[in-house]
Amino acid sequence: MYSCQQVLVAQNSELIAILTFLCEQSHKLTNMGIYYSRQLFFKSHKTLGKYDLEKVYKKNNHYKVLHSQAAQQILRTVAESFRSYYCLIKAYSEGKVSDRARIPNYRTPDRIFSGNTKVSGKPF
Repeated sequence: MYSCQQVLVAQNSELIAILTFLCEQSHKLTNMGIYYSRQLFFKSHKTLGKYDLEKVYKKNNHYKVLHSQAAQQILRTVAESFRSYYCLIKAYSEGKVSDRARIPNYRTPDRIFSGNTKVSGKPF
């Protein structure tokens, strides 16, 4: 079971700038992983393994700026989304699922943070 811990950040502009930067980098890394996965699927109809994205993006600046465990988790989440998509395609073709699956889409630029967090002078 997963849990969530809320952390209140004081009105420290330097800390908020750092957190914003890290969230932007994770957002960009997510979209890069989705882009690679989509292109791989559309052009060669190949599937991703759990660690394939990590091998591809290990030298990338967006990957390097984050802690390695955080960057790995981001890319594994993308790979998990695509594995789920592949399974849904298979289930749809076998008639187990009535609705056609949609390929995972990119994250929108206006949603850097997940949940109800905001960047301002006030705590998140």
